[in-house]
Amino acid sequence: MAAPAPVTRQVSGGTAPVPAPSGPDRGQPLAAAVAELPVLDARGQRVPFGALFRERRAVVVFVRHFLCYICKEYVEDLAKIPKSFLQEANVTLIVIGQSSYHHIEPFCRLTGYSHEIYVDPEREIYKRLGMKRGEEIASSGQSPHVKSNLLSGSLQSLWRAVTGPLFDFQGDPAQQGGILILGPGNNIHFIHRDRNRLDHKPINSVLQLVGVQHVNFTNRPSVIHV
Repeated sequence: MAAPAPVTRQVSGGTAPVPAPSGPDRGQPLAAAVAELPVLDARGQRVPFGALFRERRAVVVFVRHFLCYICKEYVEDLAKIPKSFLQEANVTLIVIGQSSYHHIEPFCRLTGYSHEIYVDPEREIYKRLGMKRGEEIASSGQSPHVKSNLLSGSLQSLWRAVTGPLFDFQGDPAQQGGILILGPGNNIHFIHRDRNRLDHKPINSVLQLVGVQHVNFTNRPSVIHV
């Protein structure tokens, strides 16, 4: 897990760093100024970040950018989580990107993702949560969610950029993402900040923390031992 980085709070004369909790540091508060920052939905409507988890527990996944093939394949697996699994645990799943809101619907069609999704186009929430910008050289192990190699994945991303209605990277290519468990209220129960593009948390390890049952992300049928 990445080392904690600062969240900010308002003080006289500006902002000061406040340690953000990670892993076992449960129930710590999210700064009110961060909760009030807006995200945009697929129609461009502004929603306060804190409203997403004010009344419920949420797994919030910040992705690098929508053209990133690793993010695409990770979100394709998030899309496989049955809504009934989340409802049974009274948990919501939220993806947040950092592109224009115009890219939300095409990204959902591409990935099959039908859970909640928003964007933070100015990356203000990314910054306040201490999400890393740039690549840190670190061994992240083999991700169960990445299917493409670097060459084929990069070519896919380039092709999507060239053939898309707008030639852009759908976000800052240097921005890294992360994952949090939040709510109800402004409580952070878990936070992981990606050190590089391959450093995302295995999905089942996060689902386990919120009591959501294990999801089979392979195409192989589950083996039942009797």
